[in-house]
Amino acid sequence: MKSCRRFLVPLVLIASLAGLAQTTAPAKPAAAAEKPLTALPYTPSLDLNSMDTTADPCADFYQFTCGGWMKHNPIPGDQANWSVYGKLANDNYQFLWGILDDLSKSTGKRTPVQKQLGDFFGSCMDEPRIEALGAKPLEPELKAIARIRSAKELLPYLAARNRESYYYGGPLFTVGSAQDFGDASSVIASLEAGGLGLPDRDYYFKTDAKSVETRAKYAEHVANMLVLIGEKPEQAKAAAAAVLKLETGLAGKTLTLVEKREPHNLYHKMTPAELKALVPAFDWDDYFKQDNFPAFTAVNVDQPEFFKLVNSLLEKEDIAIWRAYLRWNLVRARSPYLSRAFVDEDFAFYRKYLRGTSELAPRWKRCVQYADHNLGDALGQEFVRRTFTGKTKEDTVRMTQRIEGVMEQEIKGLDWMSPETKEQALIKLHGIRNKVGYPDKWRDYSSVNVAGKDFAGNVVRLRRFETNRQIQKIGKPLDRNEWMMSAPTVNAYYDPQMNDINFPAGVLQPPLYDPKMDDAPNYGNTGSTIGHELTHGFDDEGRQFDANGNLKDWWSDADAKKFEEKINCVRDQFATYTVVDDIKINSKLTSGEDVADLGGTLLAYIAWKEATKDLNLAPRDGYTPDQRFFIGFAQWACENVRPEASRLQALTNPHSPGKYRINGIVADLPEFQKAFGCKAGQPMVSPKACRVW
Repeated sequence: MKSCRRFLVPLVLIASLAGLAQTTAPAKPAAAAEKPLTALPYTPSLDLNSMDTTADPCADFYQFTCGGWMKHNPIPGDQANWSVYGKLANDNYQFLWGILDDLSKSTGKRTPVQKQLGDFFGSCMDEPRIEALGAKPLEPELKAIARIRSAKELLPYLAARNRESYYYGGPLFTVGSAQDFGDASSVIASLEAGGLGLPDRDYYFKTDAKSVETRAKYAEHVANMLVLIGEKPEQAKAAAAAVLKLETGLAGKTLTLVEKREPHNLYHKMTPAELKALVPAFDWDDYFKQDNFPAFTAVNVDQPEFFKLVNSLLEKEDIAIWRAYLRWNLVRARSPYLSRAFVDEDFAFYRKYLRGTSELAPRWKRCVQYADHNLGDALGQEFVRRTFTGKTKEDTVRMTQRIEGVMEQEIKGLDWMSPETKEQALIKLHGIRNKVGYPDKWRDYSSVNVAGKDFAGNVVRLRRFETNRQIQKIGKPLDRNEWMMSAPTVNAYYDPQMNDINFPAGVLQPPLYDPKMDDAPNYGNTGSTIGHELTHGFDDEGRQFDANGNLKDWWSDADAKKFEEKINCVRDQFATYTVVDDIKINSKLTSGEDVADLGGTLLAYIAWKEATKDLNLAPRDGYTPDQRFFIGFAQWACENVRPEASRLQALTNPHSPGKYRINGIVADLPEFQKAFGCKAGQPMVSPKACRVW
């Protein structure tokens, strides 16, 4: 997807491109025709069969480019949405399935990395053993919770659980390390608020009928899970009500998603003594000792008001309610790795009810995903070796450099930015590092015991490994070569503190990057993705960081005001678009991505024109080169989305729906309108065209 960015709070990497729901035929079960792949299938980056040429490109360009795709690609039963990105990710999973299946069954020589992969996948696929164990993997933690008799006794348990919190979240908060916003070369300790079981804090407070129903369904789900670990139904129902009440209190002191888009809202650097004063109910010295923290002098607390509330609740809340809350958080975190009863209940609420998914993903697919999440660099080595060529890397780097050159010229030519701010913008642009394909150094998991018959234990041990790896960064030199995505991931991202753009090998495959295709659709697709990530360095969030990744204001007041005026043009435009029912795009949440889409597409177009200016390009398949650029640009976003998923994404996803990531962008581009002969007054010609970069 375009794109995922990393700020202070770690992100769980799941595809979540939002879009308008489309009418689709009933889908066959996802597993019906799926089998391991020995090679990735080929789909061109400009696919004529994906188009609906009965549509007028000047009335609805998305329908024109994606109508055929939407018609012929109904949503599989195990998916909440289905997109070009999602389909490629599924192909990658099927390819990895074949690799992992071979490694798990191999009787020949395997490297240590291959053995870990094979044993992990084999343990995950061993359903009879997992079913026989039932809830037994939870017993040590459940006994530890049962022994808690006071708030003081909560700390050892929280310390133990938070050792597996990085990327997945702990019961109340996530512990780890982070680049210091004030000095990006320094790695400091971090505490990040969490503790909510619903997708976002607003779910706890909205009063419309659907939101009220969702909270009731959530309480029912919590109770069902507690019954599965042995509680009586009435006891579980009462505990679920208490959990919902406690979480509602926590949500009240949790920042909104829009508030989290302002980096200053997440930066509260403290000394250990100041942390103790903020949350005196915790013995933090003991806590950090238990979690094996190195000595440190600074910690960032992302949401102090949340932690103040936690302190108050620790002092006042009935310990029985805390025990219920901890039991629920334990089973919520571990249920996907337990027997089918737990898996089905987790699926029923989080996938079926909230997202409209009708079927549980087949076992092989879930096991591949778990391997990617937990052993990403090990799996990435196997993927890269079989799929990614040096030429693809060279071509992508060359395209990136060309697009960066265009952005330099665009910055120099801005009529609304002062020379002083332009100078700093160019320094930042020249400081961006391009990371393509895979990391220079693969992560080493050799210290982790990956057992062939202990799936739940493998997941816990690998999570603890990752949390500890993050913690041990504190006080050490920053490693700017690190990646936050695995090589097979179908996604890309910009990191404002690293000041780098990252394109995993998984996203540089057809139809997103097509070495068999001409430059027009490749620049339209992959080029616009590169431009998108590059533009994130200068969107309303990214612009607040300097070339070294420090949260530092390098703008004049006048320039910042002019920038906000241009951003507001985009916000006003996208706020008019309907996602589903009567829900509009929350453009304050999506503006960073919308601006990156707009700027990135224009940068890619200019770069393509420069790259091909001496080639005397001719039409192909009935379309001019300029038309082929824009068709290639649009076809990455083809998707179908269930209404339930659209509703959830409208509330939580910083990306606009795919339809508007195309129509909303081309409506602002005279270059598109010229290519297709669109006239003023037609839907794809905005009456007030926006342009930022």
